Amino acid sequence: MLGVVENHSLPRTAAFFDLDKTVIAKSSTLTFGKSFYQGGLINRRAALRTAYAQFVFLTGGADHDQMERMRKYLSALCRGWNVQQVKEIVAETLHDLIDPIIYDEAASLIEEHHSAGRDVVIVSTSGAEVVEPIGELLGADRVVATRMVVGDDGCFTGEVEYYAYGPTKAEAIKELAQSEGYDLDRCYAYSDSATDVPMLQSVGHPYAVNPDRTLRREALARGWPILDFNRPVRLKQRLPTLSVPPRPALVMAAAVGAAAATAGLVWYASRRRAATVYAG
Repeated sequence: MLGVVENHSLPRTAAFFDLDKTVIAKSSTLTFGKSFYQGGLINRRAALRTAYAQFVFLTGGADHDQMERMRKYLSALCRGWNVQQVKEIVAETLHDLIDPIIYDEAASLIEEHHSAGRDVVIVSTSGAEVVEPIGELLGADRVVATRMVVGDDGCFTGEVEYYAYGPTKAEAIKELAQSEGYDLDRCYAYSDSATDVPMLQSVGHPYAVNPDRTLRREALARGWPILDFNRPVRLKQRLPTLSVPPRPALVMAAAVGAAAATAGLVWYASRRRAATVYAG
């Protein structure tokens, strides 16, 4: 137990969690890149680019400009995808891909908030088709996520209906507070990114989790507590009585290995093209 959750009675309260690098150790959307490739939704080039984007996200995070570029890229990428097929791929691979990268500390916090009678809400920039099943896996009560426009043919148009990012997250939290009767002064929020400062500001108990450089500086200036989560573990393997050693080195090694594999594939493909041109 982390010992950071106070027990409150009425009025109703909630804990709002960002998802990527706060509850899970990677980008929820990019994690499914290989599955989307195997399902025929993206080609090899897009799969390699997704793997590289995941590596950048893991090693350095993403600022506002990078998030905007990623949004535009993913919006264009998913144009024409059949929504039902996306949901089926996510459902089939959810436990294999997401379960192993859930932070043990985050899972414990979610349990503590529920024990205190507090709702748990996942607030993520990733798409609803990905976030909603993850929220169900985590036992969240509600989910706020980005929604894409779906055409009459059941496929994504590439346009964004609702973008859960930055100030929009804070607005969603305030709307939930009105509809559900949450007392925001007694609510909690957790995030790793400086882009979520508006969300953290909207509650009485904000926490910076694995903060990027800008958020760490902001948290120190505002006196917000900083939490370091570094124990990804499968939910079914969580044993509260055991202390699991930190594994950031393993996470980083996996990221570097994936980047090296990506670079090798690109190098090999370029050598083959060069050899073909020379032979011709």
